[in-house]
Amino acid sequence: MIKRYFKLIPILLVSAFIGFGFSFKPKESHYKCMIQMTNYTGEGAYIVISLLNPEGEYEKTLYVQGDDDEWYFDITDWWDFYGKRRTNLDAITGATISGGERAISVIEIENEKLDKGYKIRFESAVEDQEYYKDDVEFELTTESVKGKTEGNGFIRYIRMIPQK
Repeated sequence: MIKRYFKLIPILLVSAFIGFGFSFKPKESHYKCMIQMTNYTGEGAYIVISLLNPEGEYEKTLYVQGDDDEWYFDITDWWDFYGKRRTNLDAITGATISGGERAISVIEIENEKLDKGYKIRFESAVEDQEYYKDDVEFELTTESVKGKTEGNGFIRYIRMIPQK
């Protein structure tokens, strides 16, 4: 009888390892995000797309337009968040966007963040020009991720399109 219990111990240990050893990533949805710039003159704009928690604090960097990290400090508020952590941005960066141009990127947002008070913020900065902390900012809802939002600075508007 005791031998039978000893035979079960390895099976229980393996089961526990499998059950607790793997963490499951929350379900994310992909959104095509088009950024249309105003017709300004000057260098290309650095744009950071961030997820803000319900308290208005940075939670995650979703995308960065501008891959030369030498200039990230110009995006002041975001740099205070990112600069302390220095997480890997390689997979979520693209080139800067100049005046009148548009860029399309794909961002991932966890489904559990929708309709819970989270916000999306687009910050923009251009060398030797302005920095707009909230060039575009909107609450993350099932409706807002399907629409168009006007900008306040270098961004004319952004349009979000859910991907199937």
